[in-house]
Amino acid sequence: MGNFIRFVGNLASRPLVTRTIASFRRVAQLPSEGIAAPSGVPGVDWSDQQGFWRRGYMALMITDTAPFRYVHYHYRTDTPDRLDYDRMVRLAVGLYAMFGELAGSAPGS
Repeated sequence: MGNFIRFVGNLASRPLVTRTIASFRRVAQLPSEGIAAPSGVPGVDWSDQQGFWRRGYMALMITDTAPFRYVHYHYRTDTPDRLDYDRMVRLAVGLYAMFGELAGSAPGS
């Protein structure tokens, strides 16, 4: 299993990726990586953000990159006992704080 979360955007979304990953690293206790790459790179456009890109908006995907490094992804063996609940909590807390920081408010306010 991986030990980090990844923020993925296309080249036009580089400013958003940079701002978001910087915020996440300030407030979260989970390793993170960020990339802005051409949409043709496998995995970069595998989620809902591509619809925003088509309309000229910056957008990104936050992913654990499971299809690349988790052998149980989308198989019957992908069961609750294989999940890392501690990291899931740290991710949720980190994302909550990050969104609050990016929106200009402190968590809980």
